[in-house]
Amino acid sequence: MKFVHRLAYYGLGLFFGIVILIFFLGGKKTSCDYSPNARVLKNIKIKERNFSENSMEFFKTRNIDTSLVSEILKNGDVDFNKSDTEATPCNIYFISGGSNAETIELEIENCDSIATIKQAYILKDG
Repeated sequence: MKFVHRLAYYGLGLFFGIVILIFFLGGKKTSCDYSPNARVLKNIKIKERNFSENSMEFFKTRNIDTSLVSEILKNGDVDFNKSDTEATPCNIYFISGGSNAETIELEIENCDSIATIKQAYILKDG
């Protein structure tokens, strides 16, 4: 078989393979969260969130909307040095993020089906 024929068969198979992949994977909500930071944030985002009394008091006294937690979980950074990833029964993570004016750090207890925001702090610069 000539090289041109082999190239044509290869191109035809490649075309049909790509069409099949687009058909099967086109409607899926797939993501490529492979870094440890992204995996922890995604894991916490998909779970039911509860707020402790301390964290709710923090948000009320500073007049901050709790929807900021979703923004922090979307763009935040996990501090693995402070976090206790071997804690039982639930891991404890410290995640920081927020607006340009101030950085808020959340202490989150990440259990199997529930993520509880235990504490919230404003980090000081410098």
